[in-house]
Amino acid sequence: MASSETHHVLDRPGFDAPFKVLIVVAPYYKDIADQLVAGAKAEIEAAGGTWDLVEVPGALEVPTAINIAHRLSNFDGFVALGCVIRGETTHYETVCNDSSRAIQLMGLQGVCIGNGILTVENMAQAQARAETDGQNKGGGAAAAALHLIALTRKWGGGKGPIGFKPSEEIKLA
Repeated sequence: MASSETHHVLDRPGFDAPFKVLIVVAPYYKDIADQLVAGAKAEIEAAGGTWDLVEVPGALEVPTAINIAHRLSNFDGFVALGCVIRGETTHYETVCNDSSRAIQLMGLQGVCIGNGILTVENMAQAQARAETDGQNKGGGAAAAALHLIALTRKWGGGKGPIGFKPSEEIKLA
């Protein structure tokens, strides 16, 4: 079982400037989603960041919401959260593969995303992975986004001005 394995975890990155992360969650399994969100919020706050939260209907809508926010807002990074549990049809494969592929494609374009969409066989696996005192995959997804934000800042960004700006500094077009 994965919970008995040990893994190397990178130290939390430090930030000299403010950063803001958008957490996008599909709360189809509300109890699991709430635990994932709690882990993500705690990790972002522990690194000194702020966050916003948006809910979408399902895991397939998570990458779409992230893409919209990336184009139209000023978040430094994103955390994708949700849970897909295998059912009796091939819908499971479609949702898992397509949501993951969309997130990966955005990541390859320079969007700082931590993917915490659980893809599991049953509710017990989901609970073990979501618990903040357990595997804390929500916190892990936030940590991944934070590391990517830190790398983006270290290497100077790629698409021009990147980073959270207080609302009073934003000029409306």
